[in-house]
Amino acid sequence: MGGFFGVASKENCLFDLFFGTDYHSHLGTRRAGMAVYDPEKGFDRAIHNIENSPFRTKFDKDVTEMQGRLGIGCISDYEPQPLIVRSHHGTYAIVTVGKINNTDELVKELFNDGHSHFLEMSGGEVNATELAAAVINQKSNLLEGIQYAQERIDGSLTLLIMTPRGILAARDKLGRTPVTVGKKENATCVSFESFAYLNLGYADERELGPGEIAAITPEGAETLVAPGKQMKICTFLWVYYGYPSSSYEGVNVEQMRYRCGAKLAQRDDVQPDIVAGVPDSGTGHAIGYANESGVPFSRPLIKYTPTWPRSFMPTMQSERDLIAHMKLIPVHDLIRGRSMVLIDDSIVRGTQLRETAEFLYQNGANEIHVRPACPPLLYGCKYLNFSRSASLMDLIGRRVIKDLEGTAEPENIAQYSDPETQEYRTMVENIGKQQNFTSLRYHRLDDLVESVGLPKCKLCTYCWDGKE
Repeated sequence: MGGFFGVASKENCLFDLFFGTDYHSHLGTRRAGMAVYDPEKGFDRAIHNIENSPFRTKFDKDVTEMQGRLGIGCISDYEPQPLIVRSHHGTYAIVTVGKINNTDELVKELFNDGHSHFLEMSGGEVNATELAAAVINQKSNLLEGIQYAQERIDGSLTLLIMTPRGILAARDKLGRTPVTVGKKENATCVSFESFAYLNLGYADERELGPGEIAAITPEGAETLVAPGKQMKICTFLWVYYGYPSSSYEGVNVEQMRYRCGAKLAQRDDVQPDIVAGVPDSGTGHAIGYANESGVPFSRPLIKYTPTWPRSFMPTMQSERDLIAHMKLIPVHDLIRGRSMVLIDDSIVRGTQLRETAEFLYQNGANEIHVRPACPPLLYGCKYLNFSRSASLMDLIGRRVIKDLEGTAEPENIAQYSDPETQEYRTMVENIGKQQNFTSLRYHRLDDLVESVGLPKCKLCTYCWDGKE
């Protein structure tokens, strides 16, 4: 994933840019950067690795040395950014959030059209933000270039472009990721997360619509390209990635999670002693379950955050699993002899939640009834880099399907995403046995959509049902 923050101010914007970008640290674990523009000093930029230390630690020196009235910042799970690009449009800085599935095709086209080279990242891949800039530069102006890039890129593209005149903010053509505008006297900001500017004195102005492009200046946000009518915003933002205090399309993340937990409780028939959430993203769902069911909410697992916030998570999956386990400290008096409903945001590979359940058993739990807050993940996301899964076989649902059918992609795959079918029930039963849960019941997709409160046609649910 990734997050961004931009500021256009009549004064030096570094304080707002620094903290506004920092408030997106939950969205990325590898790289972070800030770029600024000052009429006298021109463009300046800083990018740092944040795999082993938080954003504020890495950028505390830069914030005292950089200066500008315009600025954009980014937290990224993948490519280093912002990039500063010199082109026939002039010099500009750019950050992007999204995913490009047709990289090879676009690179080949650009080479054929005379593009000279791309700088490879350490893993040998092309920087997606550099590629987006190269596609944009094929057109005679930035506005046409952004629209062209959003049409040509298979996947999704939301971006900020900072020029000496201001910031261009462009939401993905189907609105898969959010863009929110905040306003205060003498400054306007643009942000992925709507809460990121509230403590900086900005008030909510509006959200950009799908495909909308706006010019951000200290005076406000002026629409240059009107929003489209179709939207497919990522539902997983509410389930997991979004910060509890954020809202997307007018729907608050924490409130949605309460509704999600309530729906889980309404369909459940177990009689546990306590309800617990795997911190942090399972907590809101668990509170909603407890409020609806009347079963006490409890915290038998406490996340040790002083030295292990999400930004410290390593990139290797085996190390991530180990750290995820080490971060959770048991409270023996709340576990021993108890039957519990345990709610996590999702089950991807199954490794971490299985180890968490074993950990609880070792600490004296009698029963562990697991209730993931979303349906079984059966498809890799084509639109956002929300998972490090390299193949369908990383998904526990697909591995179980292969065990049952002899292939991970049977002709009846759609049956496994329908909770009314025997195939679905058999898959869930086998996942529960493999994980050693007392019982397992996933959130239904129809209940999840109702928990969000938006029409299903406006939500992307591809990772669960494969429907684009």
